[in-house]
Parts: sequence; C-alpha cells; structure tokens
Amino acid sequence: MIFLVISSFPESILGFRGALIEALIARGMVVHVAAPDLYFGSPLRKQLELKGLRVHEIPLRRTDMSPWSDLNSLWRLWRLMNNIRPDFVLSYTIKPVIYGSLAALLSKVPHRFALITGLGYAFQDQKINDARRSSLRFLVEQLYTLALKGTQKVFFQNPDDQALFRSLGIIKPMTPSIVVNGSGVDLTRFEVVPLPTIPRFLLIARLLGSKGVREYVSAARWVRERYPEVVFSLVGWIDENPDAITQQELDAWISEGVIEYLGRLEDVRSVIACCNVYVLPSYREGTPRTVLEAMAMGRAIITTDAPGCRETVVEGKNGFLVPVKSVDKLACAMQRFIDDPELMAEMGNCSRQIAVGKYDVKLINEVMLKEMGV
Repeated sequence: MIFLVISSFPESILGFRGALIEALIARGMVVHVAAPDLYFGSPLRKQLELKGLRVHEIPLRRTDMSPWSDLNSLWRLWRLMNNIRPDFVLSYTIKPVIYGSLAALLSKVPHRFALITGLGYAFQDQKINDARRSSLRFLVEQLYTLALKGTQKVFFQNPDDQALFRSLGIIKPMTPSIVVNGSGVDLTRFEVVPLPTIPRFLLIARLLGSKGVREYVSAARWVRERYPEVVFSLVGWIDENPDAITQQELDAWISEGVIEYLGRLEDVRSVIACCNVYVLPSYREGTPRTVLEAMAMGRAIITTDAPGCRETVVEGKNGFLVPVKSVDKLACAMQRFIDDPELMAEMGNCSRQIAVGKYDVKLINEVMLKEMGV
C-alpha cells in the first residue's frame, strides 16, 4: 500500500509529521512525500530518504498568487499521483490541501484526507476593511469548498476552525470531519528540565504580526522598565508573508535591547529549557506546536483566548489566557509570574500533566490512523 503526504513546508514533514510517518511505515506502508524545495542532493532530501521515504519535489509557493503557477502545481500533483498510484493521500497546509485534494480526486485515489492545521493570512483579522484580504478570503473559501468536496474526511486541530468551515458551507454535510489535539508532541524528546533562576520569557514563531510578535515586544518593553533583570527571548525568522515583521522593526528591537533575538533554530529544546514561561500572543492557530513542546518540558504558558490557543491552557492552572492584541493584559500576566515565582513551577508541572494526558503524539496519531482506516 502506498501513502502520499503533501506539504508546502518541507521542514515540517519530519518536524510535525515524523511520528505519523514512522507509524505508517511500521504498518507496512510505502510512504511518499511531496513538497517544494526538495531538490536532488539537498540535506533535507537526503535526511528524508535515509528515513526510507520516497521524495518528490513539487512547485508549491505559499504566497504566489499567480493562477498559472497554481495550475502548474495542480498538474504536477496530478501527474505524480498518476505515476505512483497512491492508495492514500494526506495533504496539510492551504495549497497542498486545495491542489492535493483536487489532484487526488482527479487521479481517483481511493482514500483522500485533508488536515487543516490553521487558516492562514486570508482568515486573519477580518474586522479590518482590507479589500485585498477580503478578495483573497473569498477565493480561498471557494477553492477550499471545491477541494474538500472530494475528500473522505477532514481533520481539524481545533473546534473553532471546524465550526467555521461548517458554518460557511466549506465542508458539506455529507463530508465527515474530526478534531484532533494538534500535531501532538513527542514526550520522550521534550522532557521536563529545571527552571532557570532569573525570570525568562520566550516566544518562538514565524515573525508575523498575527503571531502577536509586536504585542510581545511591547509587553516586554513595559515589564523591563519595571523589572530590568527579566529577559525576553525571541526565536524565529522573517517569513515571505504580507503580514511579516520587517527587518527594520526587528533590528530596532535588537538595538533597543528589549529582546534577546536568537534567530531560527532547528531544535528549540535548549531555548525552552532556558525559559520559565512560554508566551504565544497569536491571533489564531490550528493548535500551536511550540506551546505543546513548552508544556511537555514543564513550562507555564501565556497565550491568547483565541481559536487553537485557548485549548492549551486551563486558566489559572497551567497558565493564563489574555485577549488578542491586549498588550496591557499580556504585560499584567507576565508580571504575575514575576511577583509570584512559585507559580512558574506549579503551573509548569500542570502543563506537563496536560501534555501527557492530551497531547502525546502517539495518542493523536492512533486516532488519525484509525480514522483513515490504516
């Protein structure tokens, strides 16, 4: 049996789907993966091939709005599927879900699944009167509706996204859908480590406005004026996205000394180990993987009362929820930990317990495999 996984983020294949792929191989599947930027001889391609995967490079540009480019992606995926004849296809992230699902339907793949890991730029902050974004959202909704009509099941990572797709008619009543608890976390890799003595806060994210990066920096500035010893670390990179933080903004924050910028890291365990509290002021998520990793390592959480984020925190137990875009509330939540350091350990222990009971990647993958009939 052949199983094809399609992604627009090649690094996420092992980072987010590695455990699922291992489970598929253990069940006798021949696993193919398709993503952009997997050229012959690239380190990532070699790494994937060493895992026993059949690797295919496809043109999928996340921010490219050219119809011809997208048609080429659809054609290349259709041709790939006709060549390898997969029995199962699982697509995740926006363009793979749309064009991968359409190609799978056209290629008559017997088992077709989509995983909605987040809604992306088009669905962010719809209160803003942005004609370009409104047009983009309309187009994305229509394409999603067309593509998901041909899937046999749609997986979501939070109930808000599922409810939104149902209410908009993107998923038709006859198409089953199920919510899983994010991508899960490997509890054997992300283990509890002692907390540092100096209060340190951490945010790991693509440097986008919708990740709450600006709010994080503003809150850090407010806190540091009152508690100059507190450290605020930022890990991530400037993304090719209309919502991206500019290099000038990032340089100004670094020069000001309000944050400790650590760049893009392949392995985030060392920086999580160096923080007391993990912060993600995002406007909307699928289920944020970095929050789950921080929880698994016994860190208290501050995140927003927003879809995908709110599921990770039991208010007052393993962290605090703050309103989206509220710098004041975010800074106050940070201050509560500084004024009462014992909360960091207490809530960190609770985070680990929640991660074990709810977000173990093995539990989540078992659900997905069962729902896909593998």
